[in-house]
Amino acid sequence: MRISDDRYSRERARMELALRFLRHEARTQTIRAWTGLSDDRIRKLYRSYMSQVRRFLPRHRGKSPHQVAYFTRSLRMQEETAVLASLLSLLGAVPEPATATSAGAAGAAGAAAAAEVPGSPPALARGELLCQAFEAFRVMLPSAQISFEHAVFLATALARGDQLRLGGCCDCGSLMVTERFPLREARCHRCTGPAQSHPELPGEARAARDARGGDRRYAAR
Repeated sequence: MRISDDRYSRERARMELALRFLRHEARTQTIRAWTGLSDDRIRKLYRSYMSQVRRFLPRHRGKSPHQVAYFTRSLRMQEETAVLASLLSLLGAVPEPATATSAGAAGAAGAAAAAEVPGSPPALARGELLCQAFEAFRVMLPSAQISFEHAVFLATALARGDQLRLGGCCDCGSLMVTERFPLREARCHRCTGPAQSHPELPGEARAARDARGGDRRYAAR
């Protein structure tokens, strides 16, 4: 009896997560990868759900997002990505950022999260946390450009850690999503804003400039 109850509970959890993914317009392959349901069962669930709701729910076709450059293509996207990554981390949908003493443990946790069996209890639990994070993200940023499919890709990429990772701005320490091996120190969009319009100078050069009464470029204005 206990085995039957466990199977029923797991099957119900798979169907509930699939339905939650459908509401967020997830692709069939994404739902299958997280729930383990067959394409046929997902299509039947979609038809059953559509018969009970009044709004049209689009079904996206083609490949799921797979380009990490999407998250860094503009300052707005970097800010949205940082907010979403913060929620994913806070709710436990991705491993916490690694420190010098916990890099090995975090890496092992990320590898385990990325290799979860579709439809297994850990995968279903993390899928629920992912949905919670995305729903909170949409409440905070109603006009955000990041879709649910991109949120799934971000969570998966951060869990793997081979292309993207959670880090901190080298100036203010705020959480950021950066490449695994960045070419330069990462700065958030707020810290890079002033630097772009007025580049920082070494301490001695800045002091000399101040002593002269400011930047020569503006002296004649």
